[in-house]
Amino acid sequence: MTKLDKLVLDFQNKNIAAFEKLYNMYYKSIHGVIYNLIRDTEIANELTQDVFLKAWNNSGKYSSKKGRIFTWLLCMARNTAIDKLRSKDYKNSKKNIISEELLKNIECDENFNVLTNTIGLKKLVSTLEISHKKIINLIYFKGYTHKETSEALNIPLGTVKTRNRNSLKILKLLF
Repeated sequence: MTKLDKLVLDFQNKNIAAFEKLYNMYYKSIHGVIYNLIRDTEIANELTQDVFLKAWNNSGKYSSKKGRIFTWLLCMARNTAIDKLRSKDYKNSKKNIISEELLKNIECDENFNVLTNTIGLKKLVSTLEISHKKIINLIYFKGYTHKETSEALNIPLGTVKTRNRNSLKILKLLF
């Protein structure tokens, strides 16, 4: 059993020290993924906390046979951010955003780039074929659904799903 496996097992057994260690290991990465979708530091901070709370409450549902704990947390972060983006409250709060703030959000990718570079995501994704990079970028970094990705790239939905699945297999081997 590796140190990470032991840590995850302790986490699943509700060991607070294990939770704190996992939190410290993955906080910046999870926050970066959420921030890239939300583009609001305060909301990203809140949602990052929500992700770790969900992970704590649902730790028994995690299975190392299905993937790594980091991947599980990333999926949870992505889904949490997308749920927030699609929520009525969020949409209403963003109707009044001033144009200067919008411009700042569009131009400022530094936070995400620094965080994804920290864990090497940018380098890993760069090894994929360009058609696969586009799909990963839209789905995981921009928050598109498979259908939205299909429409944006003007390719069949099945092709999007297949390329996404194949890309994730490749990234899993590299990570």
